[in-house]
Amino acid sequence: MSAEASSKQTLLAASQAAGWLELLMARGAMAAADAAQLNTVQSESHQSLASVALRLGKISEYTLAEAMAESRGLELIASGDFPAQLASPANILPAFWRNHELLPLAADERTLTIATWDATDRKPVEALAFSTRLKILEKIAPRSAIVAALEANYAPEAATAAANAAEFAATAADDDEIDRLKDLASDAPIIRHVQRLINLAVEQRASDIHLEPAERGLVVRFRSDGVLREIETQPKAFSAPMVSRIKVMAGLNIAERRMPQDGRIRVAVHGKDIDFRVATAPTMHGESAVLRILDRQDVQLDFGSLGFDAGLVATLRDAIARPFGIVLVTGPTGSGKTTTLYAALTELNITERKILTVEDPVEYMLPGVNQVPVKPQIGLTFAHALRSFLRQDPDVLMVGEIRDRETAEVAIQAALTGHLLLSTLHTNTAAAAITRLLDMGIDDYLITSTLHVVMGQRLVRKLCVHCRAPYEPSREVQQRFNVQVASPWYRAVGCVTCEGTGYRKRTTILEALPMSDAVRAKVLAQADAHSIETVAVAEGMRTMFGHGLERVAAGETTLEEVLRVTSLG
Repeated sequence: MSAEASSKQTLLAASQAAGWLELLMARGAMAAADAAQLNTVQSESHQSLASVALRLGKISEYTLAEAMAESRGLELIASGDFPAQLASPANILPAFWRNHELLPLAADERTLTIATWDATDRKPVEALAFSTRLKILEKIAPRSAIVAALEANYAPEAATAAANAAEFAATAADDDEIDRLKDLASDAPIIRHVQRLINLAVEQRASDIHLEPAERGLVVRFRSDGVLREIETQPKAFSAPMVSRIKVMAGLNIAERRMPQDGRIRVAVHGKDIDFRVATAPTMHGESAVLRILDRQDVQLDFGSLGFDAGLVATLRDAIARPFGIVLVTGPTGSGKTTTLYAALTELNITERKILTVEDPVEYMLPGVNQVPVKPQIGLTFAHALRSFLRQDPDVLMVGEIRDRETAEVAIQAALTGHLLLSTLHTNTAAAAITRLLDMGIDDYLITSTLHVVMGQRLVRKLCVHCRAPYEPSREVQQRFNVQVASPWYRAVGCVTCEGTGYRKRTTILEALPMSDAVRAKVLAQADAHSIETVAVAEGMRTMFGHGLERVAAGETTLEEVLRVTSLG
């Protein structure tokens, strides 16, 4: 090829790459400074712009796939559109597909249809056309979907890994079993399988990875936007080696398979460090493992980003601005309580304040805050840590959860002695938090004199703005929930961007119950939660369900989502 032809080809590739990049910049999905950084890194690394963008974490692979498809005029597909049997021509080796991350979808006498995630890389496509003498029809799919399909169909060491894993499964329990397990956990195929799952979970914005041994094999599920979905099923013989690999990474005892264990992992994914909280447990079919993904860079610790409106922000800021007292956040596990407390601590975190926290476990490191994880096995409980904190001259205390009377009593004592204390309770509503404290044996006059506000919250999935569809709710629905619909509501549909779920990301629905004089009177009268809530609503409190209906009316979520997470569901 002449120098002039080579130069023209380089310019053509650059213009095609710029197509998707300029599209993202025009839509505000890519800042000019980030685009400039990508071009700089690309020129130094000689990788494609798309590869650099994903490696540096500037965009998600789904955003890239959308922009790539639109800029090139190609069809965008998801993993559900892949055939059960790949159609690779006989003269194309599996290594070619793996090395270039291309997926053969269909073939006939004239055409070979492939899936690619980077349509600007023309050399492998041209090589395919030359080798097969077929017309190449390209489609765009997210990179992780292509890689997962290639791993499932063309994994180079799959047979070796399966044989090794089967050998372990067939081995009787003896003195050499642990050594054999360690060897299997260190095998390259197992290491790659675990790393692939971790990469895939981060790319798909999952919050948890579940590895669950079952009769039919090792079931892998991701929790995305609060909902579990099955990703794949590995052969049963893979179960022990893959869980053992995770235990090795987390520094857990690989020989202990009868008791639950907890640990942490830090893994580099696409150029950034991601923390994982690991929990293992014995089951009927072997050890299960759950990895909670703690991506600090993906968490925005400010009230606006968490879904607080101006009224709720004012109420909470008024409570945490006081020099002493208690602020509680309630809700079930996984409702975002700790993140709300972290956002409050972020606002309180100034040089003039000493802040101490005791958590189970510490999820995110907050600079300038002294954070202590509980260790019940050595007696370091919430109550014990809180007592020791009071001798360290703190201004603000955060207790991960008030679980028992002892912790509640120490929390009350801390508030009475001039400290601001933030904590959580597992109750269904804000009003129920007050009756829970009464049930623990805390005197009513202590509650009314120390408690400032109780926040109740849930997380609901947000509608995908790319595919949501408007509709008008029926008259029965409007009458049942006492709403008048002034504009259309929206329902979930499903597209490639949201992986067919109809939802993308989550937001909060909240209620705030301040301790007004009327509420205090009800508490002193030992009223039940319903009576306390009725008084608060009469004074203007908006319930979580009411906040959820507002989000439905605004087109942010669906009625089904609100009903799913509230007591009215």
